[in-house]
Amino acid sequence: MSAWTDETAVSPAERVETTPETQAPQRKRRILVVDDEPHARRALVELLSDEGYEVSSAGDGFKALGILREWPCEVLLTDWRMPVMDGITLVKKAREEQPDLGCVVMTAFGSVESAVEAMKAGADDYLTKPLNFDAVSLVLSRAMERIEERRELTNLRARHAEQREQSRTKILGASPAVQSLIAMIDQVAGARATVMITGESGTGKELIARMLHEKSGRVDKPFVRLHCAALAESLLESELFGHEKGAFTGASARREGRFEEANGGTLFLDEIGEISPAIQVKLLRFLQQREFERVGGNKTISVDVRVVAATNRDLEAEVKAGRFREDLYFRLNVIHIEAPPLRARPGDVPLLARHFVAKYAQENGRSIEEVAPEVMSALERYEWPGNVRELENVIERAVVLTDGKRLELRHLPPELLRQSGAAPGEIGVQIPGSTLAEIERYALLRTYEATGGSSAETAEMLGISVRKVQYRLREYREAGVVIEG
Repeated sequence: MSAWTDETAVSPAERVETTPETQAPQRKRRILVVDDEPHARRALVELLSDEGYEVSSAGDGFKALGILREWPCEVLLTDWRMPVMDGITLVKKAREEQPDLGCVVMTAFGSVESAVEAMKAGADDYLTKPLNFDAVSLVLSRAMERIEERRELTNLRARHAEQREQSRTKILGASPAVQSLIAMIDQVAGARATVMITGESGTGKELIARMLHEKSGRVDKPFVRLHCAALAESLLESELFGHEKGAFTGASARREGRFEEANGGTLFLDEIGEISPAIQVKLLRFLQQREFERVGGNKTISVDVRVVAATNRDLEAEVKAGRFREDLYFRLNVIHIEAPPLRARPGDVPLLARHFVAKYAQENGRSIEEVAPEVMSALERYEWPGNVRELENVIERAVVLTDGKRLELRHLPPELLRQSGAAPGEIGVQIPGSTLAEIERYALLRTYEATGGSSAETAEMLGISVRKVQYRLREYREAGVVIEG
């Protein structure tokens, strides 16, 4: 008899033989049923086997822990009240050994208090006996979704830690736009030619520049960044080219500029469209001759630097308007890379969102295991005018505001909910055949829940008065509606 077969079981359905076929990569999802009542245990095993799950069982908690060590599964479905070890203790011990395990507790003594106790122990959900098989199917389906979410977040956390360790830059995304971008980076990274990166703010232009550097033969040399719009003309010239002692008031010592600092590597000039005509002339000379003089000096300095520039301006329009030199534009734009806006790659939003959840959960000491489906739907529908940077900020804020293990709509900014059309949640009523009153009630209650029970935010998001919100809530409560939030 195998180590994970319950010796008290009498039904062949409760035995799970381990064969090469069942260990194949595409194995069925596994559930371990734990109940001290043989009849109830057999009934569940047969039901879940018919549902397509691979099922094993145990009559007590100690046997269940032994099975879990040899037979990893997705979900533990356990009775609460059992001799030797109760279900709550089993859940705690099982989650200590297998943190990603989904846990569902069954009890004949259903109450709010028992549900809270089960959740505190680490259970994902609970079922009240006598069991309703439809309810069992629904709860297990939800548990399977949660464990997939947890595993994905765990993998992302591991990948994020590995990326930090290796200090390598990656652009996340599986969309055609991102794959085309990565292919372009791979193709031109090894060249010495200057690169112009264009795109809206927040699209990751610096990330592209870093990838170009890290995939080039200059990876062991410096990557130096200069934000051209952040400095006045006089300071920018000194910052780029350096200065000699006494070159201007306050120049008490000779100072090397960013070109010398980046020698052998890459100089990334962000917001290149903001530089003055005088700086444009000096930069053009460097790109033509690969040499320059420090401010206040007459010694010609040569360096080996690859220049990568970026802008969110339309430089062709700036050239036509006479604000940017045409010859400099052509020197900078030898290779052109366009950073796609996030709205052009909506399929990448879930991947990016989960990446940022893992990143900021780790940084802020949060244990977030799940992103609510309605949250992901809202993120996918939003236009993201601030692109990836805005998405990252939204996720960081949501993670900090989360006090549990699940990101919910109430953790997102009201403006995002409003613009994404997610304020009332996913419409759960069938519009044809529903009365306006039913639709209104659904919209108001879902919005109220999403805002964490704020009448003011609900009113603002739905465009009605606070008084009307409170009146409707009172009306619904009097009608027996249970209101969350």
